[in-house]
Amino acid sequence: MAKISSDTLWELAAAEVQSRESGAGEEDRGETVCERTVLLMGSKAGGKTSILLRCLDRDEPPKPTLALEYTFGRRARGHNTPKDIAHLWELGGGTSLSDLIQIPITPTNIRLLSVVLLLDLSKPNTLWGTMEKLLQAAQTQLEKVLSQVQQAHKSKPGAKHQKPVQPAARVLPKDYPDRELVSPFPAPLLIIGSKYDLFQEFDSDKKKVISKTLRFVAHYYAASLIFTSNKSESLMSKTKSFFSHLAFGLDRGKTMSCDPGKPLIISAGLDSFSQIGSPPLTDVDIMSLHAKSPKDLWKKVYERVFPNESVSEQKQLKDPSKDPQYSEPQIDAMRAQKDQELEQYKRNAAKSWKGLNLET
Repeated sequence: MAKISSDTLWELAAAEVQSRESGAGEEDRGETVCERTVLLMGSKAGGKTSILLRCLDRDEPPKPTLALEYTFGRRARGHNTPKDIAHLWELGGGTSLSDLIQIPITPTNIRLLSVVLLLDLSKPNTLWGTMEKLLQAAQTQLEKVLSQVQQAHKSKPGAKHQKPVQPAARVLPKDYPDRELVSPFPAPLLIIGSKYDLFQEFDSDKKKVISKTLRFVAHYYAASLIFTSNKSESLMSKTKSFFSHLAFGLDRGKTMSCDPGKPLIISAGLDSFSQIGSPPLTDVDIMSLHAKSPKDLWKKVYERVFPNESVSEQKQLKDPSKDPQYSEPQIDAMRAQKDQELEQYKRNAAKSWKGLNLET
């Protein structure tokens, strides 16, 4: 068998990523086992574990996620064929543990890595803050790893005579809507709006602000967007299709819904800024907001309707040991007792030092 040059391998890798995003090319893999990685992050207690279990067809009760948890899924492409593997990482704690994002994003898996961002639609005041911090943390790590891979490639013998590579950087098709205006996320991105059943109870104006804002963010990052609820089998089935597209390269279907009165279901590349329209703000002049960019404008408009509360959440969750999500009654009781003993020791020590006559 002829030896394949490293340059050719990188070209194959780039073609593989593009075929995965279009849902094509899976039949060409023959007997090779494909291993993908999916990072699931998002709102605290937003239903990430429940959705993950449903997508993996696991009938078990969800448990609170402890920091960063790993599981995997397997799926055969056909009869008597090896099963492809999906490495699944779930980040718990909302934004409080965002530093752990660097663990699952590595040079080894970045070529076939995707990100799922789950946002709790029933808590709109924390939505933008959660989205912004987690996407920024993931993007920073992705770009760092991409740079490491590029540097490693350049250091190889003969690299200066080869084409520069970007192993997992997303290259959008030339006919992608608003191609010159969007800023593609470094890895394929799926945004899930959870708890749609509670979101439905909001008044129409508020639902419009949330829906249009998430449509803008999704299109800006060249991401897919879907609203779902674990109380709707139909929505969960469609969510599973989007998830399986990232985890196993399966077709995500052709369903699309942009109607603000219905759950949004929009695959990457099917929306446009002209269809989304301008930010839904009528009581103030947009120019008076002094936005630095279109994304900043949407943020300012959104936070006028839903003031950000994520900062207060961060202060409360600064010490994960005090997070009720991780409570252990016996351990917590012992910890409280030891804390009291420590405080008493500090007070006694302070009195002892004050009573000493120190000679100079």
